[in-house]
Amino acid sequence: MKRHIHGGDIYQNQSCLDFSANCNPLGIPEAVVKAAAKSLNQAANYPQVGSPLLKEAIAGYEGLSSDMVVCGNGAAELIYTLCRAVKPGRALLTAPTFAEYEAALCSVDCQIFWYQMGESFEIQEDFAELLTENIDIVFLCNPNNPTGKLVDGELLKRLLKACAQKSIYLVVDECFMDFVENGETYSLKPYLRDYPQLFLLKAFTKRYAMAGIRLGYGLSGNQELLQRMESCVQPWNISVMAEAAGLAALKETEYVRRGVELVQSQRELLKQKMRDLGLGVQDSRANYIFFSGPEKLWEECRRHGILIRDCSNYTGLDKGWYRVAVRMPEENERLVQALAQILTDDENAGTGKEKEK
Repeated sequence: MKRHIHGGDIYQNQSCLDFSANCNPLGIPEAVVKAAAKSLNQAANYPQVGSPLLKEAIAGYEGLSSDMVVCGNGAAELIYTLCRAVKPGRALLTAPTFAEYEAALCSVDCQIFWYQMGESFEIQEDFAELLTENIDIVFLCNPNNPTGKLVDGELLKRLLKACAQKSIYLVVDECFMDFVENGETYSLKPYLRDYPQLFLLKAFTKRYAMAGIRLGYGLSGNQELLQRMESCVQPWNISVMAEAAGLAALKETEYVRRGVELVQSQRELLKQKMRDLGLGVQDSRANYIFFSGPEKLWEECRRHGILIRDCSNYTGLDKGWYRVAVRMPEENERLVQALAQILTDDENAGTGKEKEK
């Protein structure tokens, strides 16, 4: 189970305030809870194969046609399903990035090539040089997980065209794009109809804080690909409860607006306070903050009742890199106070050692 280390492990850390999972800080909408609970009256029945009502609702939300939508048991299932449908022989990934791309590719015996992003944690122009005829598929997370960095918009469009010219599938994970200021200007959604090798990943998990319900979707203009994906998954992968929750969630436009505004204002405040403490804070554009700090910070935060994400198991990262979600103001302040105390204690301990010498 080591490869399945992710944020949100509250089961092993039940007394902790969870900053390790990146969901809407407003929590799951009440209407979604009620819809999921009411759906249990239908739980004796099989879900409708293909989830046509949900696809139609998602298509309306995204401004697309329903035949461009595929639903999954979370975005993670779609990553695995896509790999089974495409059966790529060689893939290109950035380091660091979300671990499930690598896991899904390995499940179909795909050879993986890595692009190390370096100290900037950003994709540079030389990434395009790796897009050769030998590559079958590329996964990009935008904004990236765990760094929160965005791919430059113009560079991303050039990469899209390069992939099209060389028949490379380009999978862009936009699960965190909702929390990016003017995020629609960075999305590749307008290019779906013209680029059949483009596939976008989305999730209800982050936008509506419903990680435990497991619901995600993919967008593509490639009908053959979507049909192959649906043939690679069991017919009832979307439960009655998940569909009801999803249909209710898509109506929560005011909730999404408030959540995004909250994240954007609190993110900048939290980044500045963490920088003031001397932590190596990166310029995250998502609903989480990526930073460097003492190697024992995860353990010390847990001792203070706070769970953060230790990012040392990401390919390309060493011990001392962390990620924290942006939560409610009072919770963010509790995090800052804990970090301040931990760093002060570390400084005092270091001073004490110097005196002993």
